[in-house]
Amino acid sequence: MPTIIERLEKIEYEYRRQILHAAFGLLIFTFPFLDILTLLLLDFLIIIILVYFPEYPVIEKFLYRKPEPGSRERLTDMNDGVKSARNLALSVFIMLLISQVLEFTPLDFPLYVIGGAIAIATFGSGAASFIRHRKKRHFNGSGMWRKARHEQHILPSSIVMLGIGIIAAYVAGAWIAGWENLGISRNLIFFLAVIGSITGALFESIPSKVDDNISVPLGAGMTMWLFHSFGYSVPPSEMFMALMFSLVLGYLAYRAKIADLSALFSASLLGVLIIVFSDVSWFILLLTFFILGGGFTRYKYKYKESIGIAQSKDGVRSYENVFSNSMAALVLAVLYGIYPQYSEFIIFAYLGTVATATGDTLASEIGTTARSQPIMITTLKPTYAGVDGAVTVLGEAAAILGSMIIGILAVVFGVLPADSAFIVIFITTAGGFLGTNADSILGATLQHRGMLSNSGVNFVATFAGALISGILYLIVA
Repeated sequence: MPTIIERLEKIEYEYRRQILHAAFGLLIFTFPFLDILTLLLLDFLIIIILVYFPEYPVIEKFLYRKPEPGSRERLTDMNDGVKSARNLALSVFIMLLISQVLEFTPLDFPLYVIGGAIAIATFGSGAASFIRHRKKRHFNGSGMWRKARHEQHILPSSIVMLGIGIIAAYVAGAWIAGWENLGISRNLIFFLAVIGSITGALFESIPSKVDDNISVPLGAGMTMWLFHSFGYSVPPSEMFMALMFSLVLGYLAYRAKIADLSALFSASLLGVLIIVFSDVSWFILLLTFFILGGGFTRYKYKYKESIGIAQSKDGVRSYENVFSNSMAALVLAVLYGIYPQYSEFIIFAYLGTVATATGDTLASEIGTTARSQPIMITTLKPTYAGVDGAVTVLGEAAAILGSMIIGILAVVFGVLPADSAFIVIFITTAGGFLGTNADSILGATLQHRGMLSNSGVNFVATFAGALISGILYLIVA
C-alpha cells in the first residue's frame, strides 16, 4: 500500500498533468489562423516529442514521475501520463486527418467541431479530474485514507465534466466558426456542444481498457460531426430544458439503482436527442419501458437468482442495455425530425420498437417465473427456464400486456389522435408481441450459436418490431 505522502504526491502530479492538458486545449484558439496541413504537422511533432523525448525537462516535470528510492509504489519507466498525452495528440491527429481527406469530397469535418471535441477532452476532463482528485485529499480523524465509494468520486466529477465541457465546446466552436465566417448558427454550436459533452461524459463513465484521451475526444468529435451533417438545431433554451429533464430523470433512475452511471448518461443522451427531434412524450414512452423493466427485474428476484437466471448486478442497467433496446427508437425519433412528411409511419414504427423492448423485458422477467414447463419457440419441445428461445404462456401474456401499455400511453399522451385509439393500440400491441417473439427466435438460433449476444438480439428485435408496426400501419391505413 502506498503511504499518504506518496498518494498526495500522485494527486499533485495529476494536477500538473491536467494543467498541461489544458494548455494543449488552448491551442484550439489558433485554429482559425492556421490551415489544416499546418495543424497536422504541429500535432505530429507533438506526438514525436512525446514518443522519443519523454524525459525532456518540461515534459518530465508535468508527465513523467520517477519513483523515489525505497518507494513502495511500483511505477513503470514510461509514466501513464506520457501515454495519455500522446493518445490525446493522436486523437486530434486522426480528426484533423479525416478533415483534410474530406476536403476532396462533398463531405466536411469542420474545424469548429474538432475544436469543440478537444475542448471537451481537455477542459471538461481536466475539471472532472480536478474534482475527483480533490475529494481524495480528505482524511478522516485517525489520519487514514477515506475509502469513499466509487460513485461518490465519479458522479460529481462527471457532472462537472458535462457542464464545463458544454461551456468550453461552445466557446471554442463559436470562436473558430466566427473567425472563419462559416455562417454557422449559435443554436447549432450549442446543440453540438451539449451532444458532444454528454457523449464525452458517457465514454468517461464506461470502464474500459481504452484510454479516455482516445475514447472521449473521438467519441465526442464523431457524434458532433454526425449531427453537424444534419444541420438540425433548436434554441438553447429548449436544448437546456431537454438536457435538465433528461438528466434529472436519469439521476432518479440511478438513485433508485435501476441504472448505473453509464446508463444515466446514455439515457440523458437519448432523452435530449429524442425530445429535440420529436417530442417529450416520445421520451416518456421510452422511460416507461425502463421503469417497467427495472421494476419487473426485481419481481421474484430471489427465486430467479436461485435458479441462475436473474439479471446480473441486481438488475442494474448499463449503457449496453440502454443502447441495445433504444437505438431503433433514437433512429426513428431523428428521422421524424428530419422527414416530417412521413410522420405517421415513423410514429407507428416508434411505438412498435418501444413496445417490443417493453414486451420482451416483461416476457423475460415474468415468464421465467411461470410454473408451467417452458417450450422452445423453434421446436415447441419442452426446455428449461432461462434458455435462449424458451417461451411460456405467462411470458406471452406479459409480452401482450407490456406492448398494450405502450399503445394505451401513446393515446393518453396524445402522440396520435384519440379517435384512432383502437388502431393505435392494436398496431402497437401486435408489433410489440411479434417483435418479442422475433427476439425469442433470434435467441434460439443466432444467439444459441454464438452469432449474436443478448444485446445484439435486442438490437435486431427492436428494429424488427418497428418494421412490423410500420407495415401494419401501411396495411390498415
